[in-house]
Amino acid sequence: MTNSRTNGVNGVNGINDNSSKQKPEIVIVGGSLGGLFAGVALKTHGYNTTLLERTPVNLLHNQGAGIVAGGDTIEFFKRYDRTGKPVAVPSYKRLYLNQKGDIIHEEVNRQNMTSWDLCYYLLRANYDRVDSPYLADVKLPEERSTDGKVTYCYGCTLTNLVEEGSKVRVHYKRKQDDSSDSDASILADLVIGADGPSSTIRKILEPSVERKYAGYVVIRGTVPESEGSEAALSVFRERFCFFHAPGIQNLTYTIAGEHGNTNPGHRLLNFVWYANFPEGGSELEKVMTDKDGRRRHITIPPGMMSEDAWNLLKDKADERLPPQMAEMAHKTREPFVQCITDVISPKNLYMNDKVVLVGDALAGFRPHTVASTSQAAFDVMSLVDWLDGKIDRKQFVKQVMSWARLIQARGVTMGDRSQFQTLPVEEYIKDRNLASRKRQEDVYPEWVFKGIDEI
Repeated sequence: MTNSRTNGVNGVNGINDNSSKQKPEIVIVGGSLGGLFAGVALKTHGYNTTLLERTPVNLLHNQGAGIVAGGDTIEFFKRYDRTGKPVAVPSYKRLYLNQKGDIIHEEVNRQNMTSWDLCYYLLRANYDRVDSPYLADVKLPEERSTDGKVTYCYGCTLTNLVEEGSKVRVHYKRKQDDSSDSDASILADLVIGADGPSSTIRKILEPSVERKYAGYVVIRGTVPESEGSEAALSVFRERFCFFHAPGIQNLTYTIAGEHGNTNPGHRLLNFVWYANFPEGGSELEKVMTDKDGRRRHITIPPGMMSEDAWNLLKDKADERLPPQMAEMAHKTREPFVQCITDVISPKNLYMNDKVVLVGDALAGFRPHTVASTSQAAFDVMSLVDWLDGKIDRKQFVKQVMSWARLIQARGVTMGDRSQFQTLPVEEYIKDRNLASRKRQEDVYPEWVFKGIDEI
């Protein structure tokens, strides 16, 4: 491929010329946060988009997950959110506990905490003006004459991508009202793969790239702030609280409550617990088999954990965790489990620059990096800069791929140190502080740039 073009499809289709009579057709595959980041930004910049989401309902189910809102996530909402709704709850200190629940280290370090559902509903409001209780105290975003057209399609499962000259035909199956599937396709000037770490688009383009289990899982859940004991609230309320032990890491913090409520007393305590379960072991099989007896590959969704599995995990919590964190395990109503995995694509542009991977579809970061949501935001903001001609193709590829490689590798190192090594707490503190560093302050080793000029 050549780097001579200023922006990927501009030279052929005039994609960055918003005054053009014939606007390009951009298809976004994936309707979670990454796809919605892309849809909102492109709409704001005047591009027409069709978003294909495989879930057969208009709104995705709340994943019940807290998110550390990194700098690029906050920057995205500053640029593109028209609701004015606060997207994050501040955390003012970091605390580290021992197994007895005593504070063994604390430091002033502000971070912003948000939740998947709050981000999702704010993005849907900005993309296709979906109203919800999350907007109870704000107005639906205004429509602007400069906005691109948007089409949100649910029940659409991608089946193939085929180049047709200067365009790409996106083939998919559409779920009908009677639950039958019909074949459909759409012709696109640009396809954005935002379909997550198990990306179908990536599997089509890079069939040899596998998503591999890392040897441990993360157990997540939330507890209403009003139900926390004073001992728990003293370390979790507006705090980022950690515990490390052999084979275990737990972090708990405050996020927005029901419908994005950020008022004290109405928020949630979000716990994230990493625990080792060797592949093929009986305990992993129990944990990953849902209440209906189905062995899940990656995730047990909220509300689907079997009683036996949850009792196993609560017993482990009582045995291994500080009492404040064990309390969270007992009080959460809908815990869920995800296997920790590793995956990264060797490049982000395909089919002569007509297909681009963003976010988790490009590189699935381990959660220790607290960077997955920020990666999607950064990739999309970089993509828009390229399409608008603010940066050239070479710069777009370089900044997106080098950061993806750096943080993906950092996540592997952090996770392996946390779960499979026994280190002084100072080492874990050092890892956490490194993960919290601003992207602009990251130091890039030479290996992250290897081969990028050939993409």
